[in-house]
Amino acid sequence: MGEHRGVDPERDLPSPAAGPAGRSALAAAGYRDVGAAASVRANRGWWDEAAPGYLAEHGEHLGDRDLVWGPEGLREADARLLGDVRGRRVLEVGCGAAQGSRWLADEGAEVVGLDLSAGMLAQGRRADPALALLQADAARLPLADASVDLAVSAYGALPFTAEPERVHAEVARVLRPGGRWVFSLTHPVRWAFPDDPGEAGLVATSSYFDTTPYAETGEDGEVLYAEHHRTLGQRVREVVGAGFRLVDLVEPRWPAGRDVVWGGWSALRGRVLPGTAVFVCDLPG
Repeated sequence: MGEHRGVDPERDLPSPAAGPAGRSALAAAGYRDVGAAASVRANRGWWDEAAPGYLAEHGEHLGDRDLVWGPEGLREADARLLGDVRGRRVLEVGCGAAQGSRWLADEGAEVVGLDLSAGMLAQGRRADPALALLQADAARLPLADASVDLAVSAYGALPFTAEPERVHAEVARVLRPGGRWVFSLTHPVRWAFPDDPGEAGLVATSSYFDTTPYAETGEDGEVLYAEHHRTLGQRVREVVGAGFRLVDLVEPRWPAGRDVVWGGWSALRGRVLPGTAVFVCDLPG
């Protein structure tokens, strides 16, 4: 889950020395145009590098075998947005370390987990070597047409791609008619506010309508990390344009007593601002 905007990137990025060869040190963070190829290259490298530290920091909240829709802690075990998964073939897009895929398998689904990052997939394979995990770009799914019953993505792929329309089109292609596509991402309204869990995160400082990506760049000018914003209306048009019917848009409320700070998510902000949007979409058939 993205957590960089408006915070000190030097604190949040792993040491460049620990990362893949050739990645330069962080030099700047801000808003700039980032194309599809640069986003893929940057986010593959960032998540490869960040995987162990990210899971050490957030693993407790993600669970080992659980499908959690966002920092608010909404669990598929409670929400049942996918419906009954038993006996269904399910694709998890942007599966990370495959916690959601393991939960789906425990529920009786036949699961394929897919992620851009080999580093995150390596963490998933250590946890369950038998799980089917693929490394691929979500905008270019290596699956046959109409080959899965359900597709799911919990903060995976869509916040980090410059090609969301292509991701939705690919999911529609691999889903069987009547299939369901459920995905979560940062609530679009959050992009008007600094990604700060404290009081500063309650004051809008940017235009909600400005969809310039957030990027961190190295000393050599290379993009090291990128997140992409779309307005709520644009997100709806993306799924409808791919042939889906939007069944529900879930905005999880921050639960009373949940004392968690996760990047820019916190109880303070969660009481007054939506943090996550979960889109529930069906493919007519």
